[in-house]
Amino acid sequence: MAPSHVLKCCQKVLAWVPVAFIALVVAWSYYAYVVELCVFTISSTAEKVVYLVVFHLSFFMFVWSYWKTIFTSPASPSNEFCLSKADKEQYEKEERPESQQEILRRAAKDLPIYTTTASRAIRYCDRCQLIKPDRCHHCSACDICVLKMDHHCPWVNNCVGFSNYKFFLLFLMYSLLYCLFVAATVLQYFIKFWTLCHRKAAENCPQNELPDTHAKFHVLFLFFVAAMFFISILSLFSYHCWLVGKNRSTIETFRAPTFRNGPDKNGFSLGCSKNLREVFGDEKKYWLLPIFTSLGDGCNFPTRLVIMDPEQLTVSSQNEPAKSSGANQSFPTRPLSESQNRLLASDCQWVESGPEEENVKSGFCNTFCA
Repeated sequence: MAPSHVLKCCQKVLAWVPVAFIALVVAWSYYAYVVELCVFTISSTAEKVVYLVVFHLSFFMFVWSYWKTIFTSPASPSNEFCLSKADKEQYEKEERPESQQEILRRAAKDLPIYTTTASRAIRYCDRCQLIKPDRCHHCSACDICVLKMDHHCPWVNNCVGFSNYKFFLLFLMYSLLYCLFVAATVLQYFIKFWTLCHRKAAENCPQNELPDTHAKFHVLFLFFVAAMFFISILSLFSYHCWLVGKNRSTIETFRAPTFRNGPDKNGFSLGCSKNLREVFGDEKKYWLLPIFTSLGDGCNFPTRLVIMDPEQLTVSSQNEPAKSSGANQSFPTRPLSESQNRLLASDCQWVESGPEEENVKSGFCNTFCA
């Protein structure tokens, strides 16, 4: 028992290494830009002020969204998805899968569940001992079932799902803007320092307007780091923007959810505009702020197949206001039917035109799911 406990502690500590690395890089970039570039290198006061104001604005939004992504607990299914004590005892006693599935079907008949496994079985997590809501998966790294799980990201040491997916998207966007601004404003001084280095190497260096100090090494390295991170994050951000437009998670891209009529990769897609609102909410003034505004409770989602499955409208209209998801994670109390009706009430653009390519890269984050 002791070695196992020590191993788990070591794994938890090592899981924070990527986050610590990012934090150190960001702290150094702040020092290099503010002190070495703006204080010691730039001579124009007006240029300093403009650079510092824009830099601190982008830096603040980047750090805020990164913090929210890391420290927002993954949302877990509510207690209504757990088996009762009697059903759990009966389920554990049964040895035949058919009998176990009958118990699960009986327990799930009043739950808002519309997806199954590929073999048409009820999605049940033996580890957490609960019936999985739609789009919920078990994360082997966090060892919990996560609502609308997208992936487990080592760079934030957290599961990206219903509770923090908006924060993750804003983190990618603001990190892109941060790297772009740093690279763009440092470029001219990068060129001047680079030219200075070559002139000194050729021993043909006239009096230069830039001081030949250690600041040049910070400026040169700052440009390379900002450009490298910008290129890396751009592909990941573009991929997740595509996912939001299609209302898919990373898991659903590679394994389509199975509905009553079979697997459908576009089963949860309601059209680009409605898909965007499902993640960012109805109030556009909050879209660019890392504040939770996503619609619904994470356990039940409107689908494009609702027009063929009127049962979902009946169940949704009888749903109670959104409950607290997980033990310590609460969300705005909004009736689920309200958020769904806003998405389903207007024009019924359920079917998207044309087949879509599934040729998409998985990005830079590892996925752990059941």
